[in-house]
Amino acid sequence: SDVCSSDLAAGIRAWMRYTLTVDPHGTGTHHDEYDISTIYFDTNGHDVFNRRGSFGRAKLRIRRYGRSQAAFLERKLRTDGMLAKRRTPVPLTELPRLTGPLDATWPGHWFHKRLLKRALRPSTQMTYHRVARSAQHDLGYVRVTMDVDLRVQPAYGFAFSAERGAPLSPTHAIVEVKFQGPEPALLADLCRTFRLAPQSLSKYRLGATALGVVSATPATLDTAAFSIGDPS
Repeated sequence: SDVCSSDLAAGIRAWMRYTLTVDPHGTGTHHDEYDISTIYFDTNGHDVFNRRGSFGRAKLRIRRYGRSQAAFLERKLRTDGMLAKRRTPVPLTELPRLTGPLDATWPGHWFHKRLLKRALRPSTQMTYHRVARSAQHDLGYVRVTMDVDLRVQPAYGFAFSAERGAPLSPTHAIVEVKFQGPEPALLADLCRTFRLAPQSLSKYRLGATALGVVSATPATLDTAAFSIGDPS
């Protein structure tokens, strides 16, 4: 994901809407917008933040879109430069089951089991507004997203807070390009047109740093970044 200023973001947004097709789940005038809320997890020792061992390859989170009454239990796993995601939808009313005993009959059992095995607890909640567009290319699928109005707050439990949180950086946007197969030509076009340089970025680490959850200081929103992987 590239982190860019609001002026540059406006140009990239226009490029996305000219070059790519609408998101099937998008709303708004251009049918490509929606809000996202995410609860991120970490250990008491901040192993996910510090990317210690296997914690640097797998990340668990709960994601909600807009005001939906359902949430997605998700795991992102990165291996050999590839990104895979597993996700299971559950009603919001069932999230408290993550504080109780394991139940092998519940669809979220696999997620609950991993939380317990890895001693993970809710750490931060982040919300942001997303513009998403996609396209097919000769060898696969590509998806470009832009996240703005990023806000963060502590996560004290498994329920989403109705509050939006404190602004992380109101003048910046995060752009992500995710694709299957070889690097698509439009990625090169995007980077060349807007002078973007590929680097890695973690929204969770940005949010945790802003909250002072940890004392370490990773790259901040003032550092341009551009992470790429499989569509998710």
